[in-house]
Amino acid sequence: MNRAVVHVESDSARGAANPHQEGPPDLRLVPPALGAWAAAAVALNAPARWVTWGIVAMLTAAGVLLGPTVRRWRSGARPGRAEGATGAGPAPPAARAGRPGPWWANRVAVAAVLLCAAAGATASALHVAEARRGPVPGLARQYAHATVELTVTSDPRPIRARAAWGGRSVVIQAVVTRVAGPAGSADRVRTPVLVIAPEPWQRLLPSARVRVSARLAPPRPDDKWAAAVVRVPERAAPQVVGEPTAVQRTAAGLRAGLRKAAEGLSPDARALLPGLVIGDTSRVTPELRDAFEATDLTHLMAVSGSNLVIVLVLLIGPPGRASLAERGGLAPRLGISLRATALLGGVITVAFVVVCRPEPSVLRAAACGLVTLLAIATGRRRSLVPALAAAVLVLVLYAPELAGSYGFLLSVLATGALLTIAPGWSEALRRRGVPGRLAEVLAAAGAAQAVCAPVVAVFAARVSLVAVPCNLLAELAVAPATVLGFAALAVAPVAMPVAELLARCAGWPAGWIADVARTGAALPGAQTGWPGGWGGGALLAGVTVGVVFLARRLPRYPWVAAGCAVLLLLAVVRPAPLTRIVTGWPPPGWVFAMCDVGQGDATVLAAGDGSAVVVDTGPDPVPADRCLRALGVTRIPLLLLTHFHADHVAGLAGVLRDRAIGVIETTTFEEPPEQARFVHRAAAEAGVAVVPVQPGERRAVGGPDGLSWEVLWPLPPPASTPDGPNDASVTLLVRVKGLTLLLPGDLEPPAQQALLRAHPELPPVDVLKVAHHGSAHQDPALLRAIRPRLALISAGRGNPYGHPAPATVSLLGSSGARVLRTDRDGAIAVTGRGNGAGSGLTAVPLGRSP
Repeated sequence: MNRAVVHVESDSARGAANPHQEGPPDLRLVPPALGAWAAAAVALNAPARWVTWGIVAMLTAAGVLLGPTVRRWRSGARPGRAEGATGAGPAPPAARAGRPGPWWANRVAVAAVLLCAAAGATASALHVAEARRGPVPGLARQYAHATVELTVTSDPRPIRARAAWGGRSVVIQAVVTRVAGPAGSADRVRTPVLVIAPEPWQRLLPSARVRVSARLAPPRPDDKWAAAVVRVPERAAPQVVGEPTAVQRTAAGLRAGLRKAAEGLSPDARALLPGLVIGDTSRVTPELRDAFEATDLTHLMAVSGSNLVIVLVLLIGPPGRASLAERGGLAPRLGISLRATALLGGVITVAFVVVCRPEPSVLRAAACGLVTLLAIATGRRRSLVPALAAAVLVLVLYAPELAGSYGFLLSVLATGALLTIAPGWSEALRRRGVPGRLAEVLAAAGAAQAVCAPVVAVFAARVSLVAVPCNLLAELAVAPATVLGFAALAVAPVAMPVAELLARCAGWPAGWIADVARTGAALPGAQTGWPGGWGGGALLAGVTVGVVFLARRLPRYPWVAAGCAVLLLLAVVRPAPLTRIVTGWPPPGWVFAMCDVGQGDATVLAAGDGSAVVVDTGPDPVPADRCLRALGVTRIPLLLLTHFHADHVAGLAGVLRDRAIGVIETTTFEEPPEQARFVHRAAAEAGVAVVPVQPGERRAVGGPDGLSWEVLWPLPPPASTPDGPNDASVTLLVRVKGLTLLLPGDLEPPAQQALLRAHPELPPVDVLKVAHHGSAHQDPALLRAIRPRLALISAGRGNPYGHPAPATVSLLGSSGARVLRTDRDGAIAVTGRGNGAGSGLTAVPLGRSP
C-alpha cells in the first residue's frame, strides 16, 4: 500500500527511484549556507568584541528556538511527522510537496541558520586572530626590518605594474614560521603574509621554505587574510632552506611540460592554453588580459570547475546516462564498470587539485565541479542546489577568507544560475522555436551574465555589452581546447613529440578564444562605465530584472524587438558620425585631444584629415585604440614617446593597430631598459622605424597654417644629465592654428627649472599638458612664466598616487587657468583658432556639448 502511494505521488512508473525525476528544488540547505557566508564576511571586517557578542547572541537564540523541539523529542514525538500522525508510514504528501510543516519545523530551520552563522563567524574570528597573533603584525606596523623563514603557499604571480618605474616583481602568498626582529630574538609563529619579491623568486614552488631579510609593512585593508606584507630587497635572491614536497615537484613538472609543449604555438595560444587548462597565466600579456576583462571572459583563464566537468563528461557521458545500462562517454566503451568509473572520476578530481595547486580557489573549483558531476551522474537537478549549498558551507568554514572574495561570489552565483535560472530560460526559448542545444547555450550564458554583471560592476565600475555574444562564441572552443590541453599535459612527461602535436591541435581553439576576446574588446562600445560599489551593483541588478521582464514580452512586438536589437548594435559599434552627433565629441575642428587612458598619458595633435601626431600611448592598448578611433585617426606621421615608463608606452600596440605610422621618435635616455626593449620589439614587428629625438629639432606638417613643433628638452649633452626617466622626458612647444601648447611629459622640478633657464624667452601658452599627471612636484616659476589659459591633467580614476595633487590644482587655478582632468571629465578635446592670447579657445570634455 505504501509502495503504491509512493508510485502514484511521484508521477513515474519507477517511483521515487527514477533518476530523471524532477521537482521543486530542495532549498533547505540554502539559508544555513547563506547565513554562514554572510556572518563569515561580516566577521572578517568587524571588531573582535562585536563578533564575540554576535556569536553569543546567535547561539543563545538558537538554544531558545531548539528548546521546545528537544522537549518534544524527549517526550516521544518525531520531527517530520504531521500533527496527529501515527505509525511508521511516509510523511503526508503535503509535507513532501514543500508546504509549511508544524511550528517546530520552522524553529529548527531558523536555529540551523543561526548555528551555521555562528560557525561562520567563529571560523572568521579564529582566522583573523591567527593572522594577528605573534610579533609579525607589530613589526609590520613599525615598518621594521626582520629575518623571516616562510613557507610558500601559492605560485608566484607577476605584478601587473601600470606605471612608473620598470623592474618586474612577483607576489607570493606564504606563511611565516620563524621571525627574528631587530632585537635579535627569534619566535616560532604561523602567520600568513603577502611577499613582494624580485623576478628571480618566480622559480619558487609551493611548500618550499625560504629565509630572507626584508622590510615588513601593513597589508592593504582588503587583505584580511594576511598579517603583513614582506617587501624583499630588489636584488635579494631566495635562500631556500627546505625543498618543496614531492607532490608539488610532480605538479610543477606536469605544468612545465604543458608550457614546453605549447612553445611552438602563436603568442596568444601559447599564453592562453596553460591558463585554460590549469589556470597558469604567467605568459598572458596585459593587453590580452585587458581584452578578456572587457569581454567578461576572464573566468576562462581562472581555475574553474568547468575544466574538470569537461573531462568528466568525456569520461561518463551526458547528464542522466551514468546510472543507465546504456551509459555514455568513454568509460563503457573501455569496459569500465559504474563503480570503477566513479572511482576514476574521483582520481581525476584529486589529480586536478594537485596539478592546479590545493589552494582555496582550486578547492572551490573542485567542489563546484563535483556539484556538476552529481548532475551528470544522476540527471536530477533537484539534488544540485543542496549540493551547491553544502559545498559553500564547507568551503566557507574551511577557508573563511573566501567569504570576502569576489571570485568566490561570482563562482557560486554562476553555478547557481546554471542550476536554477538557465533551465527555465532554455525551456522558454524552445517553446519559441529555438533548437534545443542552442537554447541551452543561450540560456546558460544569459543567466550567468545576468547574475554576475552586478557583482562585476561593484568592483570594476563597468558593464560589458559584448559579454554574452563573446561567451557564446568562445564556448564553441572551450571543450576541445581543454580536452586536448589536458591530454598534452598527461602525455608530456613520457612523449613530448605527441604532447606537442596535441598542443598544436589545442592551439587552434585557444587562438579562436583569444581572437574572440580581442575582437570584442576592440569594439568601441564593448564596455561602458557604471557606478561602482554596492549601490551601483544594486542599480544594475534592478535594471537587469527590468530588462528580463521586458524581454519576455518583446516577442509579441517584433518591430520593437528589432528596434532594440539595432539600438544595442549601434551602442556597441558606435559609428563615428553617429557618436559625434549623440555625444558632441570629438567636436568639429578639434586641434588637440587628451585621451582618457587611465593613469598615464596619451595626447593627439590634429594634422589634417584622418592624420595626427600622437604623443605617448598610455598604459593600455585598448583605450588608446578607442580614443584614436573616436577621433577618426588613421594615419600617424609621427608617434613621439616622451620617455619609457610603462604608463607612457605600454599602450603602443593599440596605436599601431590598423594605422599607417611614419616614424616613432623617442627620448635618448633608454630607461627602464625592459620598456625600451618592448618599444623596439613592437615597432620592429610592425615594420616602423624608431629614431631618437634630436635636441632643438623643428618639424611641421600640414602647410604654413598646420601643425608645427619644437623640441625644447632634453638639451644636448652635457647641458642636461637626467637623474631618471622622468627628467629625460621630451618636451614640445607646439603651434597649431594660432594656438600654442606646451607638452612637458613627466618633467620633475629640477628639469623644469633647467628648461626655464635654457629658454627664458618661453612665451605664454594657451594649453598646458600638466607634467607628471598633476603631481605635487611642479615648479611655480615655470607656471608663472607660461601663464596657461587651459591646464589639462591626465590621471586615472582612484589612482594610488593621489594624482592630481590638490596643491597643484589650486596653484593652476590661482594663476587663472581653467583646469580639466581626465579622471573626472573623461577625454578632452580643444578647438578654436587663436592669436597666441587664447581667443576662440574651447575645451570639450567627452559627453558634453561644445
